[in-house]
Amino acid sequence: MVFPAALAVLAAPACSGLPSSASEDGPPKALTTFTVLADMARNVAGDEIEVESLTRPGAEIHSYEPTPDDLVRGQDADLILDNGLGLEAWFAQFTERIDAPTATLSDGVETIPISSGDYEGQANPHAWMSPRNARIYTDNIRDALSDLDPANAETYEANAEEYKAEIAEIGEFLDTELGRLPRDQRALVTCEGAFSYLARDAELQESYLWPVNADSEGTPRQIASVVEFVEDNDVPTVFCESTVNDGAQRQVAKESGADMGGELYVDSLSEADGPVPSYLDLLRYDAETIVAGLTGEENRR
Repeated sequence: MVFPAALAVLAAPACSGLPSSASEDGPPKALTTFTVLADMARNVAGDEIEVESLTRPGAEIHSYEPTPDDLVRGQDADLILDNGLGLEAWFAQFTERIDAPTATLSDGVETIPISSGDYEGQANPHAWMSPRNARIYTDNIRDALSDLDPANAETYEANAEEYKAEIAEIGEFLDTELGRLPRDQRALVTCEGAFSYLARDAELQESYLWPVNADSEGTPRQIASVVEFVEDNDVPTVFCESTVNDGAQRQVAKESGADMGGELYVDSLSEADGPVPSYLDLLRYDAETIVAGLTGEENRR
């Protein structure tokens, strides 16, 4: 949904008549839908392309409502990068009056279908939470930037290879950290079903209150189902994400006797001085938080 004021901007002439940022204002500009994608894109772009996130740290991406300023920024962009898989429900309307090409970074990912609720059968959109998938995202970023700026294609290729090597190191870290969990403790319970791809990589059982953020978060039926899972699997700790209300999960903890674990990050990075200023920091932080909660160890961050 877009605010009425933003609709007025959409009604203005399309951006084909606007000056190109690439030709008149320095390097090309790429706009991403949220902060995680912006950080990934900056690692590939280096100094050749200016990358900005449409949303700010802490924003809830699923139901975000673009502002008039967002639409102006979109019209000034030379490329827009989105996640796809239905994550940005507002994206099609946002790009209706924007001439910039778009690239969907989840293209090529082996998706996981949502198994219940209003979104049953649709692809889980949180594919970037897997380091294996992140390498696919990186290749898609490289290709999109190279199409936008062919003169620097070799730079984007080299940066992408270097970044994928860093992602692989974090993947090994995740395998090591989550691999420390005993078999009878390999169950992850979260508010949103945002960890399905990470759980698949790490061979964790998974349960959550809702698959994708919606207006009906934390219903009595959802809470009862997760409480049953926690009790049946002796799950010691449950978690919630930074961008959603954790009230329903606290009810799960109260009814099941589980602890409430540390906050997890998925849809948004933190500010620069926060715990997850980069995508790689996010993966590392979440792994340590999950392991600490499920093993009962002191947090080692």
